[in-house]
Parts: sequence; C-alpha cells; structure tokens
Amino acid sequence: MTDRILARKDGAIGWLTFNNPERRNAVSLDMWQAIPEVLASFQSDEQIRSVVLSGAGDKAFASGADISQFEKERASREQVKRYDQISEQAQRALEGFDKPVLAMIRGYCLGGGLNIANLCDLRIAADDSRFGIPAAKMGLGYRAPSMKKLVDLVGKAYALEIMITARQFDAAEALAMGLVHKVVPVADLERTTREYCAMIAANAPLTMRTSKRVIREITQKTYDAPACEAWVRECFDSEDYAEGRKAFMEKRRPAFKGR
Repeated sequence: MTDRILARKDGAIGWLTFNNPERRNAVSLDMWQAIPEVLASFQSDEQIRSVVLSGAGDKAFASGADISQFEKERASREQVKRYDQISEQAQRALEGFDKPVLAMIRGYCLGGGLNIANLCDLRIAADDSRFGIPAAKMGLGYRAPSMKKLVDLVGKAYALEIMITARQFDAAEALAMGLVHKVVPVADLERTTREYCAMIAANAPLTMRTSKRVIREITQKTYDAPACEAWVRECFDSEDYAEGRKAFMEKRRPAFKGR
C-alpha cells in the first residue's frame, strides 16, 4: 500500500481517494499497484454496497499518469511493458469489480484518470470539471482496451475528436457526449454522490452484481450465454428474491442481505 491511495469505510460506502494533490492526483506506479488491494478489501466486506473513487483536494480527480516518473519507469520497452502490466491489472480489477462503483469527479480528469473514470459504473461530475486525453501531445500510443471503452461510451466520432485534438473540454460537453451521467454544482457534488450511494444500498446486491456481469459479457463480440443465465438463476434462487417478493406484498421496503 501507499499513502498516495487512501481507503476508508463510511457506512455502506467504500471510499478510494487518489492522494497526490501536489501533482493534481497524477497516478504513479505505486498507486496503480494499490488499487487492486483496496478493491479486494472492499469486495470482501459485505457491509459495503458501493465504492466511490475521488481525488484529494479541489483541483483534480486524477490528471493522468505521473509523467515525472516516465524517465525512470517508462523509458525502455521493458519498462513500458512492466508499467502497462501493472496498470492494466488495476484497470481489470476495477472493470471486473462486482459492486457498483461511482466516480466523483471534480477538477481535472485527464488521460489515465479519464480511463479510470470510464471504468466506473456511474460518473458524477462537478461543473468545474475538465476532461481530455492528451496522448497526441506526448507521442503516446493508446492501448486498445482503453480505446474500446472510450468508443463504447461516446461513440467513434467523439472518440476521434478526443484523441485527435487532444484538447480539454468542460463538464457540459462531457455530459452531451455521454461521458458523464450527471453534472452538478461543486457544492452539491458529495451530497449528490451520497444520494446515489443510498439508492444503491437499498437495492439487492445479487441483482446489481448480475447486471454488471451480464452487461460486461454481452458487450463483448461474443458472449457466454450459459454463464449469463447462471448468474440470473442465482438471483431467482436467492434469499433476497424471496425477501423482495415478501416486502412487495407487505408494502414495505425490503431488507436485502446479498445472499
């Protein structure tokens, strides 16, 4: 672990905070390495129903990879390969995480930071947020998994604009592109995020897990239909489904337990 990644539990919410504010929360190699560890701890905690990713301070969610480390950690082909393996492991852990994940975005959300946000299920942005992928200004090659996720979210036309111009765009443009779900005033950002987390906490964990798994699966070129059916059957066989039916008949809120 590193003190550049902060993890804390707040009721049903697990908070993962990028804590590198002096560099606008640029993501360093040790931060990439810590992400899977934090997510694993949140996954094993049954009380946590959702996870929120945020940036320390008021300047940035995450401003991309920490370029100051590139000469030491991404100069040679071997170093690039190692760096990519570690960062991709973190991104796979985030994309494959079974609980709902929200990105609470304020300030800069650039490059690798935008990749991280794109892997979250919901993106709630403050109206002072700035987005972009400046790879073309640095000569970086952008890997296919990150590019596919971007195209899946905004479509080919906007993805090309983002990549070819390498410009920054504001929260209103991000909302119009479909890159974020909601834009709110800075003062309302945390409150709105917590409201979403409260809605999520009231829902059936197995149903949400199944929804994430099935959506992930069917957005592939080919998907495993039997696996999807098995996940759905698990919901119907669960105690939560029985509780949901009973609560509906008794006109009360269900008390889901995730089993």
